[in-house]
Amino acid sequence: MATDIKAPSFPESVAEGTVATWHKKPGDSVSRDELIVEIETDKVVLEVVAPEDGTIKEILIDEGETCESEQVLGQLGEPNADGGDASSSDASDDESASDDSASDAEDSDKQEKAQKASTGGGKSHDVKAPAFPESVQEGTIGTWHKKPGDAVKRDELIVDIETDKVVLEVVAPADGSLKELKAEEGDTVESEQVLATFVEGGADGSGSDSEEGSDSKGADDKGDQDEQVGDKILAPSARKLAAENDLDVSKIEGTGKGGRVLKEDVQRAIKEGSAKKSASSDKTPAKKDAPSAPQVDVPEGDRPEKRVPMSRLRQTIAKRLVQAQQTAAMLTTYNEVDMTEVMNLRSQYKDVFQKTHDVKLGFMGFFVKAATEALKRFPDVNASIDGTDIVYHGYQDIGVAVSTPRGLVVPVLRDTDSMKLADVEKNIGDFGKRGREGKLGIEDMQGGTFTITNGGIFGSLMSTPILNPPQTAIMGMHKIQERPMAVNGKVEIRPMMYLALSYDHRMIDGKDAVQFLVAIKELLEDPARFLLDV
Repeated sequence: MATDIKAPSFPESVAEGTVATWHKKPGDSVSRDELIVEIETDKVVLEVVAPEDGTIKEILIDEGETCESEQVLGQLGEPNADGGDASSSDASDDESASDDSASDAEDSDKQEKAQKASTGGGKSHDVKAPAFPESVQEGTIGTWHKKPGDAVKRDELIVDIETDKVVLEVVAPADGSLKELKAEEGDTVESEQVLATFVEGGADGSGSDSEEGSDSKGADDKGDQDEQVGDKILAPSARKLAAENDLDVSKIEGTGKGGRVLKEDVQRAIKEGSAKKSASSDKTPAKKDAPSAPQVDVPEGDRPEKRVPMSRLRQTIAKRLVQAQQTAAMLTTYNEVDMTEVMNLRSQYKDVFQKTHDVKLGFMGFFVKAATEALKRFPDVNASIDGTDIVYHGYQDIGVAVSTPRGLVVPVLRDTDSMKLADVEKNIGDFGKRGREGKLGIEDMQGGTFTITNGGIFGSLMSTPILNPPQTAIMGMHKIQERPMAVNGKVEIRPMMYLALSYDHRMIDGKDAVQFLVAIKELLEDPARFLLDV
């Protein structure tokens, strides 16, 4: 009985996709969750895996053809254990004929492999730039991580492409090697442009099937698709999902053949929280909120200079900052907040909070929740300007400015009103980590109704933040510094922080801006109010 191989359900914003690469051909055996075909959309590349063990029976949509959501791409037949037609039973009636046929097939296979080895090539692929979103016109080749002749594994990083929003990673389509580079570092490339030629097989592009023992290796072809981590063998989809969620693979119990870890096993581990990496196994330093400035090699001499092109991300940051100052009637109001109560609350519960939620209790979570409450009280601050229209948002999506080695980016926390304090801290920690690794996606930074930036982690005592259009307000946090304050007629030393709110005076009146900042100050000085919703 044949099983349909279907395209995944596309998001609402994706109308159709293009069949990019069939990794299997008719007659090939596949295992459950093994990658069969890749579909390129205008936003992401989607992987289609085998729904069960079987044999590719028929391909209905060829490479380069378009397909729609959940369209049938091909047919999967029953598993073929003996390498012949699974539905054929007559072959067993004539054992000698079967042996002769197998011998002929074996000879033909050896001749094909010998010819393949002599011509020095496996299957050739074009390594292409990803499909850029509509808002991204072009990119720049950042770093080639491999050079021609280097051996690479499937899904291993080959090259980075810098766009004006994010850095995109291009990975190897299979095990093999780079044959030729068609774009150099610093070159400008367009969406889906060919970047290099890739050849499947060994480092020299000749493959590994020409050896004497290739017959026994043929039975283990599935291992080329899977990856062994320690004593675990992971399906491609499981490997990808585990990496995205930073899981300890050794803690995941595999339910596939031979203990193979499937995608469902990883999903279960995520749901149960049973495969989190321990603090000792995490080699990333706990505190990396303030990355050091990138090192620049300046030539020696009396008055040395070095000229380097501005990165595409830095160009975009500069353009948007100037645009914000030129198009908005920007004004800044200041206040200060006594952090005593927040610091006492944090000190009292930080250990139990981390034990319960597996994340540290920082300060940003308090500010995000306080800002969320204040935005509900002052809808003008949560609005945006679109031409001559004012757009009022009935939700709070707060962007959190993250400094990365490549520049400032602003990923967005969605629906912060429904998020718990622990959810805020986890998401901010994830943003920071992925920002430093250059793995934030365009979707992470789209939208946002308000922004918070924290210059205090670098030691800033006071600053004037610049708007993030089309938003109409941004709040700046600063360094907590002990200062003498008059409290009930007495001088006390208190931990104080200056707050700055820059706002678009075309949209927000000065009275509302000041009262908004005062509301945040009052909420932070009595955090029980917004934690208890009173």
